[in-house]
Amino acid sequence: MTHVLVAYGTKHGATAQVAAEIGKLLSAAGLQATVLAAGQVSSIADYDAVVLGSAVYVGQWRKPAAALLKREAESLTGKPVWFFSSGPTGDQDPLEATQGWRFPTGLQPIADAIRPRDIALFRGAINQAKLGLLDKFMVKAAKAPLGDFRDWEAIRAWAREIAAALQV
Repeated sequence: MTHVLVAYGTKHGATAQVAAEIGKLLSAAGLQATVLAAGQVSSIADYDAVVLGSAVYVGQWRKPAAALLKREAESLTGKPVWFFSSGPTGDQDPLEATQGWRFPTGLQPIADAIRPRDIALFRGAINQAKLGLLDKFMVKAAKAPLGDFRDWEAIRAWAREIAAALQV
């Protein structure tokens, strides 16, 4: 059975929910999926494939996800890998909202070396009740819409594509 790691970086939990949904669909497709916060992953050696994603703040992945990517870059190069980012809010297409941005610029050379099967960008969620003072300031300065804009069907469709690729 193919063992897939779904690792994520999150701040307020919305990206953790995206990762959990991906893991659920991979498991339903007959794969052995383990969903872990990136900071809890000590090694990817025991996994046949990896899905790694992060919430995005000011164009950057959360530090635990970026650290996992950097630390395991060589090992990731030899496995089927998919990356996702969760961030822009609002109803418009996430690539339009980010003007074509889909991956942190500083991490792009690592991603290029790894050659992931796909890099997805999903709309995110901002729950004002979970924001600290600095986060509220940043959200206001960026004029980011508040609310949950995650497109669950797009997330599920992407997870099904990963499952199909791994079942070949």
